[in-house]
Order: sequence, then C-alpha cells, then structure tokens
Amino acid sequence: MSEKQNIRMLSKKELKDFFVEQNEKPFRAKQVYEWLWKKGATSFDEMTNLSFEVREMLTQNFVFNTVIIAEEQISSDRTIKDAFKLYDGLITEGVLIPGKKRMTACISSQVGCSLSCSFCATGKLERLRNIDAEEIFDQVVLIKNQAEKHYQKPLSNIVYMGMGEPLLNYKNVLRSIEMITSEDGLGMSPKRITVSTAGIAKMIKQLGDDEVKFNLALSLHAATDAKRSEIMPINESNSLGALSEALVYFHEKTGSRVTFEYIIFKDFNDTLEDAKDLATFCKAVPCKINIIEYNPIDDPQFEKADSEKTDKFAAFLENTFNLIVNVRRSRGKDIDAACGQLANKNKA
Repeated sequence: MSEKQNIRMLSKKELKDFFVEQNEKPFRAKQVYEWLWKKGATSFDEMTNLSFEVREMLTQNFVFNTVIIAEEQISSDRTIKDAFKLYDGLITEGVLIPGKKRMTACISSQVGCSLSCSFCATGKLERLRNIDAEEIFDQVVLIKNQAEKHYQKPLSNIVYMGMGEPLLNYKNVLRSIEMITSEDGLGMSPKRITVSTAGIAKMIKQLGDDEVKFNLALSLHAATDAKRSEIMPINESNSLGALSEALVYFHEKTGSRVTFEYIIFKDFNDTLEDAKDLATFCKAVPCKINIIEYNPIDDPQFEKADSEKTDKFAAFLENTFNLIVNVRRSRGKDIDAACGQLANKNKA
C-alpha cells in the first residue's frame, strides 16, 4: 500500500486533478482547499459540505500533518509562549506578543538552528529539520486563535523571528507567506509580515529577484566584521560588505525599507563609536533600527547593557545621523519567551 500524501502539499490544481481522476466533480477541489486554508480544518470529518463517501475517499488517500499546542505559558506581561508539537513529535516554539496597538505572532521556521550565534539559546541547539509550509501556517492560526481567545483582538502582525534561519528554509517560508496572505488563506497583508535573517547574502538577493512584498529584517548586532564574526559565525562567509551589497540590491528590486536588529551588549557593542559604525553601515539603504535589550541565557559571556547607555546610544543615532530608531524592551523574560531565549526548555 502506498504511503498517504500530505494533502496540504497539493496545489488547488493538483487537488482538482485528483478529483477528476476519481470521477468526482472538479469543484470539490475548491471546497476542500477552502477547508484546508481559509477555515483551518484539521480533519476530513470537519468538511461537512462533502458527502461521507468523499470524505472517506480523502481519508484513504491523504493525511493531515497538523501542529498542536503541547504547552502554553503566560507571562506576567501577558506574553504567551507555545511549545508546538509537530506531526513527527518534534517540538518548536512560538510566541504571542500583545501590545497596545498590535497583536504579533513570532513563529519558527526550523526545529533548532544551525547558525550557532553565541548570544542565542536557539543557536546552541542542533538543527533537526526545516518546518514545512503548512506547519508554519498552523503556528500562525494557533496564535491567531489565542489572541482572539485571551485578548479578544485579531492577530495584526507576524514575525519570522522564532527558532531557525528562515532563508535556509526558503521555499517553505515563501509558500507559508503565500497562504497567509492569499485570499484562499488568511488574507493578511504582506506588509504586516517581517522575515528576519542572520544574513545570507545570496538569499537576500533571491528575495529581491522574487520581488517579495513582505518586510525584511537583518539581525546585525555588530557593525564591524571583527566584532560580528566574534558572535555570529555566519559573518565569516557573509561579510558586512557582501550583506550591504545584497541589501542595496534587495531595496532596488522591491522598494522596501530594511529593518536592522541590534542587540546591545554591555562593554561589547554599546559605545558611541559602535553607534557610528552602525550608522555608517545602515545608511546604505532606507531603514529603521531596532535596538534590542539583551535577554540573558545560560551563558556568562554577555550582559545586558546599562539602560541609560542604551538610551544615549539610540539618541545619538537619531540626533546625529537622522536615523529612525526604536528601543525594544524585553517581553516574556519570565517564561524564556524573549528574543534569543527560545530553547525548547519545555520538552512537551
């Protein structure tokens, strides 16, 4: 007996072809596709406008590789962290970040990560596998439901800033965004989606060639090659010069402004000289800069920069170089849900 196919791997045309082969009406494909992506069905039994015979036929040929929430933790600041259990039992994590004006889902693209950034708990994990497009989609749906259940507000933004490097799972990430933004899916605006990368120049150029409509963020964290290579091994093969060239190309192709993420560490990258280096690099493209507080992990190598020094650093960038700068305060630290802390401590 042949192995059943994951039904959400099929395009609408492939579904239509399947029904024609089974001597069924082609419009069944549209009905099923709507259940899969717009209505978020997780079983064929939910497809109530299909006959029992059609549902049984689907059950015999296809499977759902659905994601479930294995554990939910709610922070004192209302942030929610989820341990998502994938169909093969592996665990990844996602976060709902509630704000005054936004409800943001932070989702993962890989189980673990292969980039080994020294300040990041996820980077200390082994990369086990890429997360499929429909599994990424499921994370969004589950967090969307949480936002509505806990805070009676719709999900407004999505950031691919959880576990893994999205550009090393390029095809699945773009497919997931296609379904999140499609009228066949969740119908969200691509301008409300941000994909964050540690910096893979070749793939940033590919985003430009594909003329993507979503936002791009670069996890920079140091603005000289010497310092960046010290904390981010990816910089050895993707230097700041190569990244700058790729970002200019991306902007020319898409017209989109780039976001630079800069975790500020005590006595490492927190001086005004570091700020000058950062401004010089960032001026290459229209951008905004997010200065992010460091969230401690089980590593004494790094410490959170002094708050007053952080504010001076940001003000210097704004006032001297006329850059758009936001200081991002930590959310969900008490449940290890803050930036850089996702490490599957809750082995559900």
